[in-house]
Amino acid sequence: MRIRIDLAYDGTHFHGWATQPGLRTVQGLLEAALATALRLPEARLVVAGRTDTGVHARGQVAHLDLDPDVLSGSVGRSTDEPAVALRGRLNGILPADLRVRRVAEAADGFDARFSALWRRYAYRVVDDPASVDPLARHHVLAWPRALDLDAMNEASAALVGLRDFASFCRRREGATTVRTLLDLAWTRDERGVAMAVVRADAFCHSMVRSLVGCLLAIGDGRRPVAWAAEMLAAGRRDPGVTVAHAHGLTLEEVGYPDDAELAAQAARTRARRDAS
Repeated sequence: MRIRIDLAYDGTHFHGWATQPGLRTVQGLLEAALATALRLPEARLVVAGRTDTGVHARGQVAHLDLDPDVLSGSVGRSTDEPAVALRGRLNGILPADLRVRRVAEAADGFDARFSALWRRYAYRVVDDPASVDPLARHHVLAWPRALDLDAMNEASAALVGLRDFASFCRRREGATTVRTLLDLAWTRDERGVAMAVVRADAFCHSMVRSLVGCLLAIGDGRRPVAWAAEMLAAGRRDPGVTVAHAHGLTLEEVGYPDDAELAAQAARTRARRDAS
């Protein structure tokens, strides 16, 4: 059977999602907890999107394949359904900065990575010294200059759509940098915190933080509105585009189609990846 795991974490003290020898990572801790809770020698997860060091998540999704007897046999004395009991056992093992929100048997055809239609991130910035909250310092970037969100939204509009984001990605050999950016817009909340909502079918390495870094330079007046489109058209990374700090970024949600479309979506995504 395949189980879906919805989870959240504060990325401050994690070296990203992916397991790295000798480092504290989300995948490493969660797989170890699963192995303990399920009494397995090891557990191997597939994740919707790998997050970098310091990046947070409220809506991360992963899946795990296992024998149904393993899940039912891990319940112990709990009177809860096996998936619910597993969630409780995991949260009893995991540290407070990593929480499992839901465990459920996945629908047929579900793949946490390949069935996803989109990933939605938020990047939060406070640009008013009077509004800087030290209690939010781990997930809101304090910016020293006032930001013009109208200019940032005008610049953002030129980036939305099917584009080659080579200018905003760290290249990997053989990997495409073409993505469909569905949404990129800035708003302020009631406390004056500026927030970018960024949604795409997928993201390449450092893409969101590079986009934010470019737009911050426009918002504080160091660059003109047209600079974002110019950087995109250049097709290569420019040292003038700064990668924004990781701690302002949160993976908020991963979107999936209806259950009947999960397998077809996974097949389409795999075909695109193979073609690239």
